Amino acid sequence: MKIAFHGAARTVTGSKHLLTLANNTKILLDCGLFQGMGQDTNTLNAEFGFVASEIDFLILSHAHIDHSGLIPKLVREGFKGKIYCTPATSSLAAVLLEDSAVIQRDDTRYVNKRRALTGLPPVVPLYTEDDVKATLHLFETKEYDQWFDVCDGVRTIFTEAGHIIGSAVVNLSVKENGKETHITFTGDVGRYRDVILKSPAVFPQADYIISESTYGNSLHDQITGTLNTLEHWIIETCVKKKGKLVIPAFSVGRTQELLYYMNQMFLEKKLPHVKVFVDSPLSEKVTKIVKSYSKYFNNRIHKLMETDEDPFDFPGLTFTADAEESKAINALQQPCIILAASGMADAGRIKHHIANTINDKRNTILIVGYCEPFSLGGKLMRGAKKVRIYGEEHNVVAEVGVMRSLSAHGDYDDLSQFLACQDAKKVKKFFVVHGEYEVQQNFQERLYKKGFPEVVIPKLHEEFGLG
Repeated sequence: MKIAFHGAARTVTGSKHLLTLANNTKILLDCGLFQGMGQDTNTLNAEFGFVASEIDFLILSHAHIDHSGLIPKLVREGFKGKIYCTPATSSLAAVLLEDSAVIQRDDTRYVNKRRALTGLPPVVPLYTEDDVKATLHLFETKEYDQWFDVCDGVRTIFTEAGHIIGSAVVNLSVKENGKETHITFTGDVGRYRDVILKSPAVFPQADYIISESTYGNSLHDQITGTLNTLEHWIIETCVKKKGKLVIPAFSVGRTQELLYYMNQMFLEKKLPHVKVFVDSPLSEKVTKIVKSYSKYFNNRIHKLMETDEDPFDFPGLTFTADAEESKAINALQQPCIILAASGMADAGRIKHHIANTINDKRNTILIVGYCEPFSLGGKLMRGAKKVRIYGEEHNVVAEVGVMRSLSAHGDYDDLSQFLACQDAKKVKKFFVVHGEYEVQQNFQERLYKKGFPEVVIPKLHEEFGLG
């Protein structure tokens, strides 16, 4: 049995890990899109590093595009197997992949117009909306905490990851040559005491662990201070400076958390009378899906829902329906709060809002989660004085704020608590993925101190024997 790492290897996005059994059965763990990698992004997404038609099964940890975003390309290139995931992941993936296909279609049109002017041949998108439709027929959903057979000799159980609705830790039991091997792929690990979701669950003892490491060397701000910090930025920007608070927010997870906190502020009479716009049709669809899976919410939010039926809604909140309404927000002169995707500010309507507000010191751009260094959000978070948006250079005059307490990824303490259920000495090899290389090296040292005997940071396309 072998494992090869074709994404999220010494980088954060593009999760793809290929398990090849002794009988040559191939099981792919995630099939994510590389994002925010600068000029290398397109090249990385163009080639899998394996033959798509040779993959027999796909197991998807969760719906975020950096974990699911290349599945339609996999199908387009010949994959015909089942895609296993939780019900909520299937629902979210349907809308996220459709949105991804539309973005690629529109981006390709724009690129091809420029290429035509210089005599270059046109390019094609990674996949189309038709490819997404073909993909969705392959999904087969499984609930948490129930073993199921993937194929002869391979069983899997999903345990709660606590990252987004439907996110799962993938635990495999592989029997071959009279021997049973247990492999755990963490996907993305969430936070303990999340305001909406259940905490990550205890998972079976593993022989091999493939773990994310996004915040493997740092601690988030205390989550208890999130409400106060968000209130500070709203008051400072919308009340004192009378400006616009622009928040790049992922449609899944981050947007719902922000709405939850603003609803709390309203209930506590701390939310100023300003309009709040969620300028993302995708975020509206996702919010409806999140609400439909309330059974995955934690006990605290269930208790709240006994007196507040919808913890993501409050007076003054508007979901924009079309591009014209989006443009009208830019023309608005009064203070307001704008939430729009993407969370790294690299695509979607948020880029227009940042371009429209970045030149005014009254405004604030508030970064509320992880951003790849080369993304627009990453550049702003790291203090860039000038940024380029849609080919035009902008001076960063608006204030740039950062809130780390809203991250859906667990920090070092969360990861330590998550791994505490394992007997470290029984883990033959620990693979560190999904993180910046320097962070991974630091996390590797910490894991050695915790008693894990062999900790490896794979390179892109590197392969290892298991057993």
